[in-house]
Amino acid sequence: MVLAETLQGPSIPWVELIPILSLLGGACFLLLIGSLVPNWPRRGYSWVAIAVTSIAVIANAIKWNNLYYNKGATFFADAIAIDRFSVVASITICLSVILGALLMSAYLVRMNADGPELYALLLTAAIGALVMVSANDLIVLFLGLETLSLSLYLLAASNRDREQSQESGLKYFILGGFSSAFFLYGVALIYGSTGSTKISGIGQALSGSISIIHADAMLLVGIGMLMVGLGFKVSAAPFHVWTPDVYEGAPTPVTAFMASAGKVAAFAALMRVLLVGLEQRVDDWRPVVWALAILTVFTGSILAVVQTNVKRMLAYSSISHAGFILVGVEAAGHVGGDGIATAMNYLAIYTVLVMGSFAIVLAMSGTTDGETNLSDFKGLAKRRPALALAFTVLLFAQAGVPLTSGFVAKFAVIKSAVEANSYVLAIAAMVAAVIGAYLYLRIAVSMWLEEPTSEAEISIDPAVVIVIVLAVAATLIVGFFPELLLHATRLVRFAPR
Repeated sequence: MVLAETLQGPSIPWVELIPILSLLGGACFLLLIGSLVPNWPRRGYSWVAIAVTSIAVIANAIKWNNLYYNKGATFFADAIAIDRFSVVASITICLSVILGALLMSAYLVRMNADGPELYALLLTAAIGALVMVSANDLIVLFLGLETLSLSLYLLAASNRDREQSQESGLKYFILGGFSSAFFLYGVALIYGSTGSTKISGIGQALSGSISIIHADAMLLVGIGMLMVGLGFKVSAAPFHVWTPDVYEGAPTPVTAFMASAGKVAAFAALMRVLLVGLEQRVDDWRPVVWALAILTVFTGSILAVVQTNVKRMLAYSSISHAGFILVGVEAAGHVGGDGIATAMNYLAIYTVLVMGSFAIVLAMSGTTDGETNLSDFKGLAKRRPALALAFTVLLFAQAGVPLTSGFVAKFAVIKSAVEANSYVLAIAAMVAAVIGAYLYLRIAVSMWLEEPTSEAEISIDPAVVIVIVLAVAATLIVGFFPELLLHATRLVRFAPR
């Protein structure tokens, strides 16, 4: 009793929690309404999810404006950092939730299913992602990681009528458990070396406030295990083996959300850990990131061109994109490098591209969500020319064709590598981009130059149309006016220690 009276917890700035609280309130509301009001309009679930996520976007936009004159701060006993880095990542994640909710509504209508719990899982996954991008403590980061991962496991296996969905959820769960074990073991070893689990505290310990001369081996193994755990989440080779099967088997809206929000959260966590907590050990982890970047861009690009399923093609494409983002992370490890800005710029652009691409895949996937072979896209230009044109724009953007947002993203990360004198990495990225371009041209040729194999009418849900239009518009606008996004990402910075 005396202990309870004298215990003083950290002060809670509730305003800073508005994005997370709005998503949590939305998830609870959806589950409550779904259980108590069975005749709730099916589209109503998606609009609730979109509304609460929009509140989170607005709250983060206000934070961005308030951070114009300062670098941010830490809250909750330094466990959470609110800075422009976390705000940009949070806005990107929330936008992927909004687009994912639209795709989910179209998917459920087509499957003649009812799924308030699926929207609730989208929101809980987003909560975990928001915690990850703001975490200034490795334990808090792990809690966010598991919240995101557990939600994605359930979402991947949510189609109980499709065997591939069940298989993908099980594979993701088993391999995800191994990656979480690596991550936790890495946290334990780093704590044993530095005496802190706070990311900023680890940085201070390594800068000389605590002597760790005799704990180098433990620290290096801990760093390695931490990178294995996060490398799994970002689909970096050789930790990418789960990606093709899970992307192909999961419901298409879930695949889109996983490839966007999941990747943003994991990369944001990786960058904060490496650039804030392990900044003093940059010479130890930067060569590892360098090697992972080269291996990842070539693995994704080469294996993508031999696939015959469009979802698997886009899965290997996402691995290649992860390699390009790692190029920016490696550049950020050099003094004066702008890798943080270019990596965040790439993540924002890729989120829109992948959402639009999978929206088109959803439109083509039929009533079983399984008609995603390359042969199903043959002659699409003769059946639905507008849809083929939209997909071509998004594919060319992913290939890095000029006057698209994808070119802006790729050019920026390669430029950051060149400015950091990582010439081999820059050349490898350019060669991989050329190899990967064959994948996108292969799909485009199939749509425009081959005869259709089916004359069945393609029915496109209005929600899917909205996502496609927004994605194509954003792709072209950023391609023609790149400064609109580049200016914002240049202002990204971490909170002071």
